[in-house]
Amino acid sequence: MVKITDVARQAGVSPSTVSYALSGKRPISEETRRRVAEAIRELGYRPHAGARALASSRSNVLALVVPLRAGIHVPVVMQFAVSVVTTARRYDHDVLLLTQEEGDDGLRRVADTALVDALIVMDVQLHDARLGLLRSLERPSVMIGFPAEATGLTCIDLDFMAAGEACVEHLARLGHRTVALVGSPPEVYLRQTAFAQRVVRGFTAAADRSGLASSVHPCEASPAAARLVAEQLLREQPALTGVVVHNEPIVEPLIDAFEQLGLRVPGDLSVTAICPDELAESVRVPVTSVALPSAEVGERAVQLLMKKLGGGAVPEATLLPPRLTERASTAPRTLA
Repeated sequence: MVKITDVARQAGVSPSTVSYALSGKRPISEETRRRVAEAIRELGYRPHAGARALASSRSNVLALVVPLRAGIHVPVVMQFAVSVVTTARRYDHDVLLLTQEEGDDGLRRVADTALVDALIVMDVQLHDARLGLLRSLERPSVMIGFPAEATGLTCIDLDFMAAGEACVEHLARLGHRTVALVGSPPEVYLRQTAFAQRVVRGFTAAADRSGLASSVHPCEASPAAARLVAEQLLREQPALTGVVVHNEPIVEPLIDAFEQLGLRVPGDLSVTAICPDELAESVRVPVTSVALPSAEVGERAVQLLMKKLGGGAVPEATLLPPRLTERASTAPRTLA
């Protein structure tokens, strides 16, 4: 590991001079600064966070706030986190991951220190208790998700309302007249988590426009719960021929449950989902789906923060349009 003394020896100066060059605390000549910079580059020296903060008044650390609440599907959350981390490294920033549900207090504690330069906030509710604080902070922030009132905030996400609409419109084009949304676990709706609420709105609006009979069913993320929902749907909606799933862990268990109950996919029942492409492609019957663009959302969230940190103007709202890929789980409705 290269030390500051190694840089000083390479540049022919004292360690304190290297420190001054990094921190700017004392004036040094341009020639000396050039030799120090060359030595740093040749040796691959990386100043620790404290030295970088002295030099730039920044920590070069971003906070990623992801409360791991009940009903959260951690593998998908981690896809967003990996994208944020890898993009931040391209900008020479590290990421501090905050996973506890601490509300304003946790955000303020981090923001009031020199620990981080900026914040990315996930698991956004429609009426999120953190909004007032985020609007008042001097440190820039980006929300992955859209609250009901987003004025004065910087938000980015998949257009989940349009995603719900796209799934229904696809089923309607195939002739399906009775559809159901099997959604996130109940606690996600009770918190009024923004993305889940927007999927419901899009699903319902598109079904109403197309004159379809529709229903919405929250579902716990387990095979047993998927079986119970499948039984309920067939009991309450015997004409059901189209299903939208917005609950990643039950995509395959739900298809299995319907088939065990005597419905073939897609012969008797067409299934669409809002989920990562790799999940949709891995199911026994590959599922027509709207992709979750976690890599793009994470990357663009960091890019927005970097622009804000540099004093640049950014749009308040960035909605990524849904991309629906047709696979083997959907087919035209068979007329009896």
